[in-house]
Amino acid sequence: MSIGAIGFPPATIGASTTGGVMGSSGSTATSAAGFDDILVGAIGNLQGLQATSNELSIQAVNGSLDDIHTATIASTRAQLTMELVAAVRNKGVDAFNEIMRMQA
Repeated sequence: MSIGAIGFPPATIGASTTGGVMGSSGSTATSAAGFDDILVGAIGNLQGLQATSNELSIQAVNGSLDDIHTATIASTRAQLTMELVAAVRNKGVDAFNEIMRMQA
């Protein structure tokens, strides 16, 4: 499963053969989206996945859903994306706390 499949569009990741988001000169690549743009996009995608999952779950309960696999896959995608966004947020908070401890 690719990162794009669980919430992050591949075009915004900024990975390149020269070492990820950083260019060969060590500065951030200008074509790569900022971290905040990527995180906001992931949260927006998460909301869309959750809405789709909720809609399909309601259809499954009403009996109007033809394929239960679609609802199961949508639910799993929303769950995995939520876990990924929460993990990124937790790492960001941990990094912030570590920086604050260095300054004290």
